[in-house]
Amino acid sequence: MSSPCDPKYAPAGDVGTALLMVDSRLKAVYDGKSSGTDPEGQRLVEDFIASLGPTEVEDVVDGTCTLIYMFMQWLRLAYEDHDRDVIEYVVPSFVASLRMMPKSVRPEAIPTMAGLVIAAGTGLSPSLWRRQYGEWSADEMNALEATALLLAEHINRLTDDHDFAARMISEALSGAHRD
Repeated sequence: MSSPCDPKYAPAGDVGTALLMVDSRLKAVYDGKSSGTDPEGQRLVEDFIASLGPTEVEDVVDGTCTLIYMFMQWLRLAYEDHDRDVIEYVVPSFVASLRMMPKSVRPEAIPTMAGLVIAAGTGLSPSLWRRQYGEWSADEMNALEATALLLAEHINRLTDDHDFAARMISEALSGAHRD
């Protein structure tokens, strides 16, 4: 029986913009900026987001959910290659990381993000899974971005390559456009 949260029913959204946002944050972290933000880069991202209309913002949110799904599918396969469960090895450290970000991630958003990651790790669309609980809240937006960032960083750490997660998505997007 097919689930209403099956990824084939989910909008992909604006994956390119979502990836750009996550990748710029990762580069700031890797470049040694302790807060993970470059003031000028952050201002540009904020200006860009402010210029988007409601539909475009929704597309970026859906794109971020698509990234989360793709990252969790890659992690699931990587952990299964070592007879490990992705939920067991990703979720506890992910939740602990979110809890260490109280200025960016409100505590009440953490269970939703954990559910989102678990949904993606079990093959469900994060955006469709979340939609069944109503509209996104403003407080969840930072947490959503942090979720994608933490998963990308987890992949980069596993591969010992600071650009692996972004390159993997870019290659997948390039392949999709060729098909």
